[in-house]
Amino acid sequence: MSAKRLLAAALLVGTLSLPAAPGASADEFNLPSLGDTSSSMMSREQEYQLGRTWLTMLRGAVPTLDDPQLKDFVEERTYRLAETSQLSDRRLAFILIDSPQLNAFAAPGGVVGVNGGLFLHAQSEAEFASVMAHELAHLSQRHFARGLEQQQRMQVPFMTAMLASIVLAAAGGGDAGFAALASTQAAAIQEQRRFSRQNEQEADRIGLVNLERAGYDPKSMPTMFERLAQLSRYDSNPPEFLLTHPVSQSRMADTRNRADQLPAGGETDTLEYQLMRARVQLKYEQSPGLSAKRFRALLDDHDGNHDAARYGLALALSRSGQHDEANEALAPLLTESPNSRLFNLAQIELDTNAGRLAQALERTHTMQQRFPNNFPLDFVEADLLLKQQQYADAERAIDRLASRRDDDPDVWYLAAEIRGLAGNILGVHLARAHYFKLTGDLQQAEQQLTLALERAGGNFVTTSRIKEQQNALRRQRALVESM
Repeated sequence: MSAKRLLAAALLVGTLSLPAAPGASADEFNLPSLGDTSSSMMSREQEYQLGRTWLTMLRGAVPTLDDPQLKDFVEERTYRLAETSQLSDRRLAFILIDSPQLNAFAAPGGVVGVNGGLFLHAQSEAEFASVMAHELAHLSQRHFARGLEQQQRMQVPFMTAMLASIVLAAAGGGDAGFAALASTQAAAIQEQRRFSRQNEQEADRIGLVNLERAGYDPKSMPTMFERLAQLSRYDSNPPEFLLTHPVSQSRMADTRNRADQLPAGGETDTLEYQLMRARVQLKYEQSPGLSAKRFRALLDDHDGNHDAARYGLALALSRSGQHDEANEALAPLLTESPNSRLFNLAQIELDTNAGRLAQALERTHTMQQRFPNNFPLDFVEADLLLKQQQYADAERAIDRLASRRDDDPDVWYLAAEIRGLAGNILGVHLARAHYFKLTGDLQQAEQQLTLALERAGGNFVTTSRIKEQQNALRRQRALVESM
């Protein structure tokens, strides 16, 4: 395993190794605190810088989901949970990993990761939220720094190797080189797992109370827990994290008992979550045609709300080139909810796929007036302007978005493409430099900044800004090399 891959792997500290069933608050359930002596090993700012550096390397090591609607949903729902959590530093960063394998994780510095597979396995929004509440509890309790405290006799590279023992759950794959490395650290890994079990229980209990405070049904946590337990019981090839962290009866019982002590009720599911699930299901099925058949079968089922199935059917038909049928499938949803942001975004996608770009852009602008500064709408606006070769307008649109989402590699990738077609060569180099920095390719980032400096000529302000970015890049490179 390369050093870059291993370092990225070590990011996965608070992996949802069990079915992330959160739990109750220390005060309300007399939970013994493990204490926070971690500050003697690593300050919060060091933890933040370490986590963000690992995030850039992870982005360069695993495929990620670039769907703005999925990203927006995960971010909005996680911030909602953060508001009622014990998390004091709420500077969160997100990564959506393109894998159908079930996993979620939290890492130092507020890094939250979600596999696409989580949407496939969590059947309601409350179940999804239970996983995220568990991961936020890992962050609020500083389990990474406390793990270093527990293993303070160990050198950081050795700790990195231990953390790497739970790595490949993120990508859902195997690696012989990694396995060989992990096997040499068997005793240390066993000790880390012992401490991790304590962390998992603490995250269960604290996360459960957070789930209830955020307005979700706390019983969704043990329900998710029990569903995931069935994966290891009946599936011959369960998710990687369930193999290394089996779901115990005592843990399920503890979570169920604590959920029963909390106030009943709370939100269990939303249409928006089911629409996101439909998008993920469509992505991971073999073809849009097969997806269309499955969504049609769901529409024929007389039980439940069919809106998500109709939404998924419309997208599947559109992506398979059946544009008229796609419009017919989506039309009832727009008739019933003409101002729905998600249904209108679906119609924008249908029009785009059918080549009706002007119509798609007009609808986008209409929805932007109703939902100003909405990330998915602003992203699709820039993309549509690009497709219609309105490069100057597209550049202004993507620049506005980039100013709000400075740490989003997908935004900077599109910015580079648009600036190039707009003839802004200096802007291309700066956008590429930022993209490469965010994805851990510091050598390419440095090269782009050098080219940008040459293009800047004698402009003092621009030259000074580029040199500041070069200095920041050197500091980041030094931090990576020190690890």
